[in-house]
Amino acid sequence: MFCLHKTTHKATITKVRFTEDPIPFKPEKNTKPVLSHGESNRRKAFHSNPVETNKNQKIECYPKSESDEKIIKKALEENDFLKKVMSEDNVQLIVQAMQLKTVKPNEVIIKQGDKGNAIYISSKGTFEVIVNGETKVTFTDQRVFGELALINDAKRLSTVKALSEGAIWCLDRKTYQLIVALNNSNKEEDLFQFLQTVDKLNSKGADTLRVVANLLREAFFEADSKIVREGDPGQLFYIIRAGSVTVSKVNEGIIGKLHKGDCFGELALQNEDIRQATVTAEAPGVDCLTLNRFDFQNYFGDIKITDISVQKLKSINEVQPEYMDLPLKDLTILGILGTGGFGRVELAQSKKKKQLVFALKRIAKFTIVLEEKQQHAYNEKYIQLNSVSPFIIRLYRTYKTKKYIYFLMEPCLGGDLFGLLHRQKKLRFTNEETRFIVACVMEALFYLHVRGIIFRDLKPENVLVASNGYFKLADFGCAKKLDIDGARTYTFIGTIEYSTPEVIKGKGHNRAVDYWALGILIYELLVGRSPFFNDGPDYNKTFEKILKGIAFVKFPEHFDGCARTLVQKFCKPNPWNRLGMSKDGIAKIRGDKWFSDFNWTDLAECRMYSPFVPTLKGPTDLSHFPRQQRSSRPEPPDELSGWDKDL
Repeated sequence: MFCLHKTTHKATITKVRFTEDPIPFKPEKNTKPVLSHGESNRRKAFHSNPVETNKNQKIECYPKSESDEKIIKKALEENDFLKKVMSEDNVQLIVQAMQLKTVKPNEVIIKQGDKGNAIYISSKGTFEVIVNGETKVTFTDQRVFGELALINDAKRLSTVKALSEGAIWCLDRKTYQLIVALNNSNKEEDLFQFLQTVDKLNSKGADTLRVVANLLREAFFEADSKIVREGDPGQLFYIIRAGSVTVSKVNEGIIGKLHKGDCFGELALQNEDIRQATVTAEAPGVDCLTLNRFDFQNYFGDIKITDISVQKLKSINEVQPEYMDLPLKDLTILGILGTGGFGRVELAQSKKKKQLVFALKRIAKFTIVLEEKQQHAYNEKYIQLNSVSPFIIRLYRTYKTKKYIYFLMEPCLGGDLFGLLHRQKKLRFTNEETRFIVACVMEALFYLHVRGIIFRDLKPENVLVASNGYFKLADFGCAKKLDIDGARTYTFIGTIEYSTPEVIKGKGHNRAVDYWALGILIYELLVGRSPFFNDGPDYNKTFEKILKGIAFVKFPEHFDGCARTLVQKFCKPNPWNRLGMSKDGIAKIRGDKWFSDFNWTDLAECRMYSPFVPTLKGPTDLSHFPRQQRSSRPEPPDELSGWDKDL
């Protein structure tokens, strides 16, 4: 399918280190490895508005003929990108929700440079695709265009104009995301409710049942088909959702029947043995839910065990703000640490106490309101303000004026991990160096996860180097606290190359996105570029690579074998199967072979040697940051709506 527009990394509301679009990575033969992004070309995060769902929400549908429905469905199914993203459960409702609109000759449907918010399917008429004023293609058939707008509101790469009177089918992104979120939420809730009725399993508790609901696979067996055969090795556990089966044994015949809510197949999984009987579907067929051997043993094991559940996430503790007696006017700006679309970060020094030096982030309130990111500003304040860890940048307090909000933070004068990576001689780190960096990041994520917080934008640009050579997580603009165990959120958020399959598909996500990102980070630090990097501006191809999976990614010869295995464990397509998501996930990660002989206690107490201690002339040394000129853009207008009264 011809891609009609480009997606860009959409910046979040706040950045400790702001980013720009990546440049293509083109390795040459017989040359040193090349980093996929120049140091000044840091990647921006994308961030759509969150999808709020409740059971009473209704999707508005528009009547259409049977032939129209077939045309729309055919166009959706033939689109290479959408057929990887859309599930069959959602297609029919998407077809019904599409609205027909007429177009006039020379009417512009999509304008290059505008933000995308809808997908279109040509119904009748002639259309042309224009890039930078030049016509690239004309078409009259029924095809999808503008499809990436279903994911986020990136700027359109092309203009699409009608050359004649015609009609198009339209669907806006909010409706699409609502369809996906409602379908997934309802499906998960239905499976959870059903599991609670299964006597053999409901003693495990709600937390475990909600996790298992995400791991189950549906399977239908026609009448008289053999679901399992006596003597075969066992790989699946079965729960009957509808219908009935007969259980038989050689030389004994039928020994019993099982019905809705009954289970079978556990003996071969518990004892790593063969099937003890043959199970046959009865008419008119049997609808089963299946669980693979690994997940069955992980969450159920011995069916008699009653106390298996996912790790409890503790509530966040309130931390008192610091430097409340330090007024904004008492700060002198010494230089710029980073700039971006939402504002800038500067090095600030107290006029009265010269030893007090801070990173001061300034964001225009008008821009926040324009981008509808008010809640994200609050999330950043309260999550980062209450996170006290040697592996997380401290936020001390906030200020506000008529034009700006300010975040007063701990400075990290060693620069960021992205710049440090770019300055390495081989444009990558050694295995030992990478292990130290990743361990620091893991400690930060563990701290957040046990408090119910997911970070959602892990990448080298958001990891800073402290004066002691340790690494700290920064920029909490994408972070979110989930109120209950097993909860998911449906916001399309993060950075393109670190996106997860569940985020791309809109199926909802939880802390598993951070474990996926850990795998991507390990790869990037050891190779110099991310595993799903695409040499070109078409992020559709990046999404396709991610959906294809880590199994198709090439690992260089120098890549450590244990590190490779760990990356594969973190980057499993099913989020519930990723390392870190089991009941003792943190311990399993720390105990992984790649971390053998690693002293986690020394790291936690900052007693471990760091090979990255920066050379600094003093507390105001900016030598580890690229020189930046102050922007000449005009001051933003006053923003007095009052949304920031609690900031």
